[in-house]
Amino acid sequence: MNRLNRINKMKRIVIKVGTSTITHANGLLNLTQMESVVRQIADLHNQGYEVILVSSGSIGAGIGKLGLKTRPKTIPEKQVAAAVGQGILIHMYEKLFSEYGKIVAQILITKEDIHHRTRFLHVRNAFFSLLDQGVVPIVNENDAIAVDEIKLGDNDTLSAIVASISEADLLILLSDIEGLCEADPRIQPDAPLIHTVAEISPHIEKLAGGAGSSLGTGGMITKVNAAKIATASGTAMVIVNGSRPGVINEIIRGDDVGTWFQEKQHPLQARKHWIAFGSTPSGVLVIDEGAAKALVLRQKSLLPSGIIQVNQEFREGQIVSVVNQDGQELARGVTNYSSADIDLIKGLNTSEIDGKLGYKAYDEVVHRNNLVIV
Repeated sequence: MNRLNRINKMKRIVIKVGTSTITHANGLLNLTQMESVVRQIADLHNQGYEVILVSSGSIGAGIGKLGLKTRPKTIPEKQVAAAVGQGILIHMYEKLFSEYGKIVAQILITKEDIHHRTRFLHVRNAFFSLLDQGVVPIVNENDAIAVDEIKLGDNDTLSAIVASISEADLLILLSDIEGLCEADPRIQPDAPLIHTVAEISPHIEKLAGGAGSSLGTGGMITKVNAAKIATASGTAMVIVNGSRPGVINEIIRGDDVGTWFQEKQHPLQARKHWIAFGSTPSGVLVIDEGAAKALVLRQKSLLPSGIIQVNQEFREGQIVSVVNQDGQELARGVTNYSSADIDLIKGLNTSEIDGKLGYKAYDEVVHRNNLVIV
């Protein structure tokens, strides 16, 4: 199926706008670029698409208001700029969108909103309710308080998680590059553009600047990681140059622009996607080779007999990371027992659990229904 056929079947689109797209080199907002993005999104909305905008730029807006000469370097300075700039940024978006008769709503997200299951569901319901009312949600990290998020500056990942939460059909990353190339275009300007990625292979990760590569293209690895999250939930993703005039319209017309990452035909269920990508493991279980093969190759549950070591403290019902003896993460899942209990029953057969603990809630430490191979 070509791009146009896929797009014609789509309804919900998440668009991520990077700082480089809507700010000048001095960090101040690029109002011309913002107006262009808003006009194209409003046009999408008029065509019947539901659109969520994930936008950077709050720190840039704060820089202008505070009259700073350079971009802040320290975390407190960035927090001040973000706190001042966030209101300015949303006000500018509201003003621009209102010219096209569109209503916007601001949603500020932190890691905890994603990692905590109940808050995750509240965010999900908020998106659905806003879209039902014809509102354009504008999402950003809560940079004024989310210190880790300021350090990372990774709205690529945020946009992929938003696409997953909202069950979007397409994620568009507007960046300052044309897409993923066969080589670093800074070194080889004529490096061919990869138009379609059917599967995120080790070769693709290496091109993006993954392990063992000297071909990193300045932030491309975060975009490929975002593609992993999006495509696993059934969302296609495209990376394009956001400064290209009318680029969003080109995508919707099915033009062969940027790099298109095909969605998986059998996406993870929403709960399993949250386990794999939306949660932070509270502990680690080290398993032997036999258990690793049972999990990965035969899709079995994790039994206590295959567990060698328990790292960190956690309660039953929390997310744990399952690794092999070399430390490679194999899976994530919801544990049926606490770390203290697992430490007592590790290496035992299921028939021995009751005798060791005085009770047996489950045969499995992690049931396959609550386990995701990563």
